[in-house]
Amino acid sequence: MITIAVDCMGGDVGPAVTLPACDAFLSSHSQAQLLLVGRPESFAPWPQVLNNVRCRVVPATEVVEMDDAIEVALRRKKDSSMRVAAQQLKDGAAQAMVSAGNTGALMAIARYVLKTLDGIDRPAIASQLPNARGGGTTVLDLGANVDCTAENLLQFAVMGSALVSAMTGEQEPSVGLLNVGEEAIKGSEVIKKAGVLLRNAGNAGDLNFFGNVEGNDIFKGTVDIVVCDGFVGNVALKASEGLATMVGGFLREEFSKNIFRKMAAIVAYRSLMSFKNRVDHRRYNGAALLGLRGLVFKSHGSADAFAFEQALARAYDAAHHGMLDNVRERITRAAPLIAGAAAAIELKSIPVP
Repeated sequence: MITIAVDCMGGDVGPAVTLPACDAFLSSHSQAQLLLVGRPESFAPWPQVLNNVRCRVVPATEVVEMDDAIEVALRRKKDSSMRVAAQQLKDGAAQAMVSAGNTGALMAIARYVLKTLDGIDRPAIASQLPNARGGGTTVLDLGANVDCTAENLLQFAVMGSALVSAMTGEQEPSVGLLNVGEEAIKGSEVIKKAGVLLRNAGNAGDLNFFGNVEGNDIFKGTVDIVVCDGFVGNVALKASEGLATMVGGFLREEFSKNIFRKMAAIVAYRSLMSFKNRVDHRRYNGAALLGLRGLVFKSHGSADAFAFEQALARAYDAAHHGMLDNVRERITRAAPLIAGAAAAIELKSIPVP
C-alpha cells in the first residue's frame, strides 16, 4: 500500500473538490490509501469517502487561505491542514503529500518541515506541459524561484532528469536550456554560464544535455526536460493553460453559430475533441516540488475534481516508482560537479563553442 496525505482544505474550493477526487482516485488505485487532513466536520457530505476502509481522517483545526502571507501560514497556523499533512510525510505515516493550497505557503512549510536534500540550494516546481508528440515536456522551475543562478539551473536539470527517469523509465532523458536562441553566445550572462555548466555535466556523463532550446520547443517535444527560471516557467505554464481555454471556447462558439458552421464542426468533432483533450491542462495537473526530503505535489488552486484526481495519481506514481530515491541518487552522483560549479568557471572566460 502507498499512503498519500491529502490537504483536503486547500485550494479555491476545498473539500467540495478534494473529497470527490479522493473517491474517484481510490476507485482506480486499489493499492493506495489516503490520509484525509482537515476539519472533520467539513467532510460530512461525503460519507462514501469517510467510510472507505482505505481512508483515515487526520484532524487539523486551521486552514491556510489562498491569500495568506507566508509568515502567517508558517508561524501562526501551526495546526493547518497543509502543515499537518507535511508532518505526516515527515513522520513516515505517508509516502507522498498533495495540496492545492497557496503555492508560496506550501513551499515554505514543506521546506521548513521536510528540509532540502543535501546539495540542493532551492527546491523547484516541475510539471509537464503538453507537446505535439502526444505526451508532455517536463519543465522546471514553474514559479518557485523567480531569480536563479547558473548553479540553480544545473541543480534543476539534475532533479528533472531524476524525475523523468523515475516516472518513465528513460535512463538518460534529454535536457534543454530555455533561451532566446539555440546559439551558445545568446542569452543573459546567467544563461550562458548555465549552458557551460550543463555542457560540462553532459561531458562528464551526469546529464544528457541537448543544448539551448526556444519556447516553441516545449510544445514540439524537442527534449524531455526544459530548464528555466521560475518567472519564465510560470509564464509558459499559464500560456499552456490559456491555450486549452481558448480551444474550449472555440468549440463552444462553433457549435453555437449557423447551421453550416455547426455541420462543419460536427464533421470535425472527433479531431477537435482529440486536440482539446491533448492540450487540456487538467490532465497534467500535479507539479512536483523537487529537492525536498519527501514527495510533495502541488495541484492547481482552481482545479476541479478531475484535475485534483490527476495530481493524486502523479503523487502515487512518484512513490510507486521510487522517485525520491532516484532524485537523491542522481544528486549524490552529480555532487562534485554541483559543489564545484561556482568555482569551476568565470563569466569572463566562458568559451564559445
